Amino acid sequence: MRHQNFIDRDKLYGMLDNNAPTESQLNDILNKARKLKGLNLEDVAKLLCVEDEADIQKILDTAEYCKDEIYGRRLVLFAPIYTGNACVNNCVYCGFRRDNKALKRKILTLDEIETETLHLLRMGHKRALLICGESPRNDANYMVEAIRRCYAAKDEKGSTIRRINVELAPMSVEDYAKLKAERIGTYVCFQETYDPVEYAKFHPAGTPKADYLYRLTCMDRAQEGGINDVGIGVLFGLVDYRFEILALMEHARHLEEDYGCGPHTVSFPRIEPAEGTPFSLPENIPHPVSDKDFMKIISIIRIAMPYTGIIISTRERPEMRDKLVKYGVSQISAASETNPGGYDEEGDNTAAKPYEKTGTTGAQFTLGDHRSLDEVISMMIDGGYIPSFCTGCYRKGRVGADFMDLAKPGLIKEFCKPNAMFTFREYLEDYASPETKAKGLELLKKLTQTFSKEDLKKRVEGNLCKIGEGERDLYF
Repeated sequence: MRHQNFIDRDKLYGMLDNNAPTESQLNDILNKARKLKGLNLEDVAKLLCVEDEADIQKILDTAEYCKDEIYGRRLVLFAPIYTGNACVNNCVYCGFRRDNKALKRKILTLDEIETETLHLLRMGHKRALLICGESPRNDANYMVEAIRRCYAAKDEKGSTIRRINVELAPMSVEDYAKLKAERIGTYVCFQETYDPVEYAKFHPAGTPKADYLYRLTCMDRAQEGGINDVGIGVLFGLVDYRFEILALMEHARHLEEDYGCGPHTVSFPRIEPAEGTPFSLPENIPHPVSDKDFMKIISIIRIAMPYTGIIISTRERPEMRDKLVKYGVSQISAASETNPGGYDEEGDNTAAKPYEKTGTTGAQFTLGDHRSLDEVISMMIDGGYIPSFCTGCYRKGRVGADFMDLAKPGLIKEFCKPNAMFTFREYLEDYASPETKAKGLELLKKLTQTFSKEDLKKRVEGNLCKIGEGERDLYF
């Protein structure tokens, strides 16, 4: 079935003309946001037109409040595994584009996928994102085998990957059903840009990705294939970011109305330089997004869709990532490599180099954050955040609409905070450096005292003790 376009381009651009809110309107919108029920399209359009720095700070402060109320101090960690960089598409901004002759192409064997997974496990990761270019060699059947091998890998401590999300090109309902049968978590696919006119310029004809509508409606087919959680996003820098945010809101509305559940996550990648891809250089980006605007739009999505996970990757610099976890981000990748086999080639996170030095590594884009997982976790502890590798909701069936039914009235907190603490304790016992372990255990002591319900506090203390004594994979 061919689904319909739900993006009204002219309407969305029209909402951005002379639409800055008055001080009274701004305060009304932000007070509404603090009720944690979200915002409508008109509210968001006004916030996007705010330029005054003091007013932007009000938005950031509101986002901080909303994030703390919904997510508390938890921050989920994951890492990508690039299974291949062969691609039939020719997207002008991407290092994997078909015409990039400088790129060293590679598709991992199943043994190589297991090796990459083991590198992540030995760092301490428990959540992986499988990602690849679009190619007949990377079809759904290949991904099924890749998922199986990734789940089957086990390191010397007995650790395994507990949740695999996938970021793959649009496919048929039947192929989505195959992925669902392999116990994937979230299916992720970025529209890149929701502007159909500009989309055609960045995605040349003659490739599968040139079909704007097929990509726009991939989440419809994913839902029809039985996938509960989906993740959306755009590539910021292609068109006016204000239009993209309104379009993301419309996409979320469409999913909520037609399938009973909005997006599980929204991702916020900005264009970064890629080898052999001149379009991606800073001077060639059509609509670059400044750090100030980037912080603003992430904060807007946090207050507009308060229960949605917001993801930032290692594209961003450490100082930007460290700021954004305060104002809306709830999931971050860490110690990432963006080329197939990257973890095994150079060791844990040492292959990532500045753009000028990449050579022919086969990477999709330049990394901004080169810190190890332990360094990222150390930063989080210093900020009072709980590093989380939790997969409890996924394995307990609290996904899709069921997850939202618990999240919206605030009931999910009783599961998420304890489970985050349990996986954090596992990391400290099995993989942390001595310094990180010492201050992490101190943070856990403080967190244990914050539970107001005595029975819950005792259960948490009991499980933390069991983990310290060698038990693993405990969750509510």
